[in-house]
Amino acid sequence: MNRTELEHILKQLHRDAYIWARQCCQFDDELAKDMLQQSYLKILEGKAKLKDPKKAKTWLFSIIRYTIIDEYRKAGKVVPLEESYDPIDTIEEVDSTDYEGMIKKLPEMQREVIMAVFYHQMTIAESAEILQINVGTARTHYERGKKKLKELIQKSQLIEQNGK
Repeated sequence: MNRTELEHILKQLHRDAYIWARQCCQFDDELAKDMLQQSYLKILEGKAKLKDPKKAKTWLFSIIRYTIIDEYRKAGKVVPLEESYDPIDTIEEVDSTDYEGMIKKLPEMQREVIMAVFYHQMTIAESAEILQINVGTARTHYERGKKKLKELIQKSQLIEQNGK
């Protein structure tokens, strides 16, 4: 694939790629822009090659995700699983319209699968490919993520109703 074709694909997917980068960067706009630029550079410099143009979106999302993971590792922001896992047993008060805040409360894998499926119209299989996990595992994260989001929404609505 030549550079012009790659640039065309990147332009077509730019909006979705930015939104994905922002979501992977925990909604930090500036970091998302930097990570997206680094991802594009990797692609245009030939460090990442697109083998199947039909899978351009999942390929691009994978590159963005792993570029961000590498950046977090370099910055020392990676927390061991035991410390980062929070089953959301104690849910603090959240505005019922603050869906971004609710999504941030999900464990990372659940959040990423939910984002890929709901916001980027991908299948669970495509999200599994991006995250490099088994489809069954992605399906489990998807179902658990939906359940936790529902719980968060219901609890925030109860808090809102009791507060009025």
